[in-house]
Amino acid sequence: MSDNRRDFLRKSALLGLSGLATGLIGKDRISNIENATELFSSGEPLFNLPALPYAYDALEPFIDKQTMQIHHDKHHQAYIDKLNSAPSMSNINMKADDAGKCRSVDKDTSDLIRNNLGGYYNHKLFWEVMKPNPTGTPSAPTGKLAEAITKDFKFIEELKKEFSEKASKIFGSGWCWLIVDDKNNLKITTTANQDNPLMKVVPENGTPILALDVWEHAYYLKYQNRRPEYINQWWNVVNWEKVGQLFTQK
Repeated sequence: MSDNRRDFLRKSALLGLSGLATGLIGKDRISNIENATELFSSGEPLFNLPALPYAYDALEPFIDKQTMQIHHDKHHQAYIDKLNSAPSMSNINMKADDAGKCRSVDKDTSDLIRNNLGGYYNHKLFWEVMKPNPTGTPSAPTGKLAEAITKDFKFIEELKKEFSEKASKIFGSGWCWLIVDDKNNLKITTTANQDNPLMKVVPENGTPILALDVWEHAYYLKYQNRRPEYINQWWNVVNWEKVGQLFTQK
């Protein structure tokens, strides 16, 4: 059978099934299935590994080269590979941006999609909110972000203290976040595993503007079981300029 005929039969079957399924699971979900199918049919991967915005060793001595290389090339890539091989993304809005896709995650989303879409998005943000610091002098928030921190935390030191404490106390694997809630307030929250505050399945929702990975693979080669030390050193590479941009763009 020719490839053209196979493609014709596959699309015909999908159209027939979509007519039947529309009445069962709704037009929105059918649209998402069709969008994902079209992307798969194009031969292009749905998700791609973003390049680091700096060299693997650029965050030293705070985060070491080997950790960054393994974390980016192996762990982040693994989440993307699993997403691209997922059999269905029927309840994910494939036309949305990455944040919008995460907002589609609800109680009906499979663990495969929930975990790996979170792993993809969370790490992408994590790389962006860090930057090299060759002088070893931590930067500070400025502009509208600094004003918001003063309003909600009084001092940047208070934000760091609360954030560090919550990150340290996460049981097992997870993430700590600085988010903007629906009232434009800054809040610190945590999520387990690869969940994030955009997902409908977490207790507290908001737009993430700062993310810290506290899975052991993020720090164990250098810090072993000393998670608080890793968190304390991480503040040296926070890219407050990028965090400020995310705050104004939310």
